Amino acid sequence: MAEYVEKEGKTIESAIEEALIELNIEEKDAEIQILDEGSKGLFGIIGGRNALVRVRKKVDYEKIVRGFLEPIFDAMAINEELEINEDGDSINVRVSADDIGIIIGRRGETLDALQYLLGLVVNKYSDSFVRVTFDVGNYREKREETLEKLAKRLAYKVARNRKSITLEPMNPYERRIIHATLQNYKNVVTYSVGDDPNRKVVIRYKREQRQE
Repeated sequence: MAEYVEKEGKTIESAIEEALIELNIEEKDAEIQILDEGSKGLFGIIGGRNALVRVRKKVDYEKIVRGFLEPIFDAMAINEELEINEDGDSINVRVSADDIGIIIGRRGETLDALQYLLGLVVNKYSDSFVRVTFDVGNYREKREETLEKLAKRLAYKVARNRKSITLEPMNPYERRIIHATLQNYKNVVTYSVGDDPNRKVVIRYKREQRQE
């Protein structure tokens, strides 16, 4: 969790200043939340209330990401370049490397495992959930296009032959692509069967309902 302090002061500015001193950081490196603006009270004396602020040190997500991934790539003898982009509550990490196959793994299993672990590490330092996407060589984009084409081709086959087709085991991300692609596809319905990591998508023929 991110380190923070709460401070009171006669003004918001004085409360913030005390918090910054205690955290030993500058204002540009802080996230500031005003909990109570305070009040001067009657005649500026009676019933006054101090301002209350919560100040935390900003999380350096790039440092966290590099600190986790770079030792792994060094151990794998991979010469990589990392591109890290923060967008609100999302972090996108892209890797460029000569040998991307070892990072991707079989059907993206290594890539998914690294993304999962990276997400755990990043969220350890965050007070709210941060969505982490980890990709190498645009693998995920290419895989998504491949799965969309596969889904449409198999859906056409199911509708033509009126026989269900069960796909190979897929991770949750890939299954969602199949379901989303065929969500409004005529004459077929999709659902998943089995348990992870062997959970599969079934594309089943659905008779067209007649209009009354």
